[in-house]
Amino acid sequence: MDDDDRMTEVLDLLALTMVQGVGSLTCRALLDHFGSPGRVLDAPASKLREVPGIGPKVAERIASARRDNDAEAELDLCRRSGVELIPRGSPRYPSPLDEIPDPPALLYARGTLEPRDQIAVAIVGSRHGTPYGLRVAERLGAALARTGFTVVSGLARGIDAAAHRGAVRAGGRTIAVLGNGLAQIYPPEHQGLAAEVEASGALLTELPMRQGPLAGLFPQRNRIISGLCLGVVVVEAAPRSGSLSTAKHAEEQNREVFAVPGPVDSLASRGCHRLIRDGARLVESVDDIIEELGPLSREVRAAPDEPAVRHPAELALSEQERSLLGHLEDQPSGVDQLIVRTRLTASQVMATLSVLEMKRLVRRLPGHQFVRA
Repeated sequence: MDDDDRMTEVLDLLALTMVQGVGSLTCRALLDHFGSPGRVLDAPASKLREVPGIGPKVAERIASARRDNDAEAELDLCRRSGVELIPRGSPRYPSPLDEIPDPPALLYARGTLEPRDQIAVAIVGSRHGTPYGLRVAERLGAALARTGFTVVSGLARGIDAAAHRGAVRAGGRTIAVLGNGLAQIYPPEHQGLAAEVEASGALLTELPMRQGPLAGLFPQRNRIISGLCLGVVVVEAAPRSGSLSTAKHAEEQNREVFAVPGPVDSLASRGCHRLIRDGARLVESVDDIIEELGPLSREVRAAPDEPAVRHPAELALSEQERSLLGHLEDQPSGVDQLIVRTRLTASQVMATLSVLEMKRLVRRLPGHQFVRA
C-alpha cells in the first residue's frame, strides 16, 4: 500500500469513527464484515443493515459519512495540533490494547509511545482524594516510574493527577487517557500537567479532536486505561466511584487488580476495601505490585540496547543482576561460561545467581547449570 492509499484509508476510518452511533464494537463488526473502511463507506444502507447491531438510522449515517463528516478538516486539525493518528493494525498501535475485546479502531496521540510502554500499570482513584490518598498515589507513581514501569491514568483531578505528577517528578514515563478530544484539556487547570505528561509520554484518546467531556464517555475511556496495562491500582474510591469501573474492565480483560487500603471509617476507601474483600491484591508498596504481576506475554525491551524483559520483576533488578540475567539463555549455562560472558568474578556471579534464584528469575539445574526461568 503506497502513501496515497494509506492516507485515503485513514481519512475513511476517520469519517467512519466520527459517525454517531458507531462505537468500537460496531466499528470492528463493520470492518470484519466489509474488510476496509472504504468498503464500509461505499456500501449501501441495505447492505450495512446486514451487520448485527446496525439499525436503519446508523446505516444512513454511515452511508452519508463522507459527505457529512469532514475527515479532511479533522486530519488538518490533528496536524496543526501535533496529534498522530494510529489506526488499529498499525505497528505503532499499543499491542496490549489490541488484545482487549473492544479495542479502539483509531487512537489520537500527542507525545510519544514506546515499546517499553507495554510494561505499564494504571493508578486511578477519586477526583476528591484525601491528603492520605494523594500522598500514596504520588508515591506509588514515582516508585513505579523509578522501577521502569509506565504509569497510566486519566488526567482527572485528585488521584489521577497525583499519580501522573509522581511519575513525572521521578523522571519516568506516563500516559494520560482522556475522555474528550485533544483539541482541549480537561479539566482546564491541568494544562500544565498535560504538557508535562506529553513530554514524558503521551496523551491518548479515541475521540474526535473537538469532542467535549461528557459523563457517558468516561466509562468507555476507562477500558483503554486498563487495556494498556498489566494491572490497575485503585487508590481511594467511594462505593460508586468511576474508578471501580476501571477495575471491572481490568478483570474482564484479565488484568491484575490492586487496591490500597485506607482508614476503616473513611468513605473514600470503602470501594478499595470492597475490592480487597473480593480478591484484589492489597498494596502497601511497589513491591506488592511487582510480586503479583506474572510473566509477560511477549518479551519487551525497555531500551534498544538493554536485554529483553520477560517479567516485570526484572525492572527492579540492579544493573549487575539485569546484565547477568541478559546473558542467561533457555539452554543451561555453567558458572564458568557466565564468568566469561559477564566479566564478573566467580564470587559476584554466584552471589548474583543466588539473588536471581530467590526472585525466581533463574532456575538451578544439576551440575551448577542455570537457565532463565
